[in-house]
Amino acid sequence: VQLVESGGGLVQAGGSLRLSCVASGMLFSINAMGWYRQAPGKQRELVAVITSGGTTNAADSVKGRFTISRNNAQNTVYLQMNSLKPEDTAVYYCYVRIRATDYWGQGTQVTVSS
Repeated sequence: VQLVESGGGLVQAGGSLRLSCVASGMLFSINAMGWYRQAPGKQRELVAVITSGGTTNAADSVKGRFTISRNNAQNTVYLQMNSLKPEDTAVYYCYVRIRATDYWGQGTQVTVSS
């Protein structure tokens, strides 16, 4: 399973970015797709997840600002990030859960300047 992320970059506070992640390979029975992030010196944390049935969950810190969506036919998951804050600065990792196994992308840097 391969995951390729795109869409990261540098943005000013209050701006927006859209992350994309395309999954390929042995994609039988995808249970969920989502995003984690890891800031320098901090543990990796869940940002948002969406199940194969479309149920979503997001961290309290991003609710109302970030929206996760997916295109099942294209095995793609998106993260629309609005009203970005400097504390959103992190490496964002895409993941896909297939049965009981999680697969990870290489990460994309998001930097929000104040």
